[in-house]
Amino acid sequence: MHDQRLDKLAEVLVNHSTKVQPGENVLIEAVDIPQEMVISLIRNIRKAGGVPMVTVKNSKIMRELIQGNDEKTVKLYGDYEAYRMDKIKAYMALRGSHNISEMSDVPDEAMRKYEEHWLKPVHFARRVPKTKWVVLRWPTPSMAQQAQKSTEAFEDFYFDVCTLDYSKMEQASRPLKKLMKKTDRVHILGKGTDLKFSIKDIPVQACAGTHNIPDGECFTAPVRDSVNGTIHFNTATLYRGTTFSDVNLRFENGKVVDASANNTKKINEILDADEGARYIGEFAIGFNPYITHPMLDILFDEKICGSFHFTPGNAYEDADNGNRSNIHWDMVMIQTPEFGGGEIYFDDKLIRKDGQFVLPELEVLNPENLK
Repeated sequence: MHDQRLDKLAEVLVNHSTKVQPGENVLIEAVDIPQEMVISLIRNIRKAGGVPMVTVKNSKIMRELIQGNDEKTVKLYGDYEAYRMDKIKAYMALRGSHNISEMSDVPDEAMRKYEEHWLKPVHFARRVPKTKWVVLRWPTPSMAQQAQKSTEAFEDFYFDVCTLDYSKMEQASRPLKKLMKKTDRVHILGKGTDLKFSIKDIPVQACAGTHNIPDGECFTAPVRDSVNGTIHFNTATLYRGTTFSDVNLRFENGKVVDASANNTKKINEILDADEGARYIGEFAIGFNPYITHPMLDILFDEKICGSFHFTPGNAYEDADNGNRSNIHWDMVMIQTPEFGGGEIYFDDKLIRKDGQFVLPELEVLNPENLK
C-alpha cells in the first residue's frame, strides 16, 4: 500500500465523515489494521485540531474475552468502554479480519452476554446516537479471497470505493430521500419475493460517507406491524461468524412467522434472541456504483448498486419505528438482471426496475452518473 492512499483515506474520515473540529476528542478503534494507517489518522486528527485517542484490538483476543468471561466481568468491560465513550465526540472504527469466521464457535449464551452488557450499552446506547461516528473494514487477503480477487486488485478496488467523491453522492441522494419521506406504501417484487409495508412518517436518512465507508444508501424503517408477504434473499449473509444463504422470511403484521435458510435451526435461534428480533428495524436502498457483487462483508454488501436491505432487529434512533433488539441483521437482496431482477414501487409507482432507477429525478443515482 502507498502512503498517499492511506493519507487520502484518513483525510476522508477526518474531514468528510466525522468533520473533526478543534478540541474534539476522537477515538480510533483499530482492529487488526496496519500501524501506518493509525498514525496517518492521528496526524490528520491533530491537523484538524482534534485530540486523538487510540485503542488497538485483536479478533482472536476478543473471541477469548467474549467466550471465557462470566456476566459480571463482561459488564465490567461494558461499563469501562461506556465511560470512555461518554468522553468522545467522534469515533472511527477500522476493522480488519484475518478470519471472518473467528466468532463462529462462540457459544450463543456467551454472545448474548456480550451483546447485552458490552455491545449494546457502548455502541447502541452511546456511540450511535451520541457521537459523530464512522466504521470501515480494512482490506486483508481474507477479504480479497471473499471478493474472489487478488490481494493487489482488491486493494485497488477498496481505495477506489472508499475515496470516491462522497460530496457528489450526497447531493445525488437528496431526491431519493425527499421521495421516501413522502411515501406511504412500498411494494417489492422479485424472485421468491412479494413484500408490502408502509414507511409513512418514519424519518429517512441518506448516507454518503458520514457513518460508513464505503457508503451509498438511503435508509428508513417500516411501520413496525405493517410488513406482510415473503422475501427470498439472493445474497449470502454472515452473522455471528456463521454464513447463511438461501434465506427466506415470511411476515404477518410485521413479524417473521416463518424463517428458513441453509441453517434453519441457527437462523431461528438468532431470531428468537428477543421479542424485537423478529420485527424489522431498517429498510434501505443501496447505490454505490463501484460495488456490484457480494463479498460476505455487510459494510460493502449493503451498499451494492441495485440492491436493498431489510433488517431484522433494532431500529436506528434517527429512523425509528420503535423496534428494540440486541440484533441488527442486515440482509441483502440484489435486483440487477444478473441476480434475477425485480421491482420497487412507492405508492404504486415504479421507482426502480432491475436495479436501475426509472424516475427522471432519481436517475442521478444510477452508476453511470455517480462514478
